[in-house]
Amino acid sequence: MTGYLTTHVLDTARGCPAEGIKIALYKVSDDSHEKIAETVTNADGRTDSPILPAETFETGTYELVFFCGDYLRASGQAGDAPMFLDQVPIRFGMSEADSHYHVPLLLSPYGYSTYRGS
Repeated sequence: MTGYLTTHVLDTARGCPAEGIKIALYKVSDDSHEKIAETVTNADGRTDSPILPAETFETGTYELVFFCGDYLRASGQAGDAPMFLDQVPIRFGMSEADSHYHVPLLLSPYGYSTYRGS
C-alpha cells in the first residue's frame, strides 16, 4: 500500500459541510513552496479524490491552504473588513510512506482547528 492525503472542511458554526472552498497543496522545502495540487470542496465538504493520490505521494513537509473568505462571505459569516479568517494555512509533515493521512479543517468565522484524522 502507498500513502495518500485527503482533507475535508466542516463549518462548525453552522453545523454542516463547507461546500465550494478552494484548497491548494504545497510541497515545502527550506524556504520554497511548490504548488502541487488545487481542488474545491464538494457538497459533502470533501474533495472528489485525494488531494495527493498514491501515485504521486512522497513523505515530507506540506502545506494546505484553505481559501475560506469567499465561503464565509457567501454564507453571511464574514463580519467586518478586514476578515478575521480569509486564508487558513496548515503546515504538517508526513513521515510514513504507507499511511493514509487525513487533515481536515473545522472552520468557524473566528477560529479553526485541525487534527490527523483517519
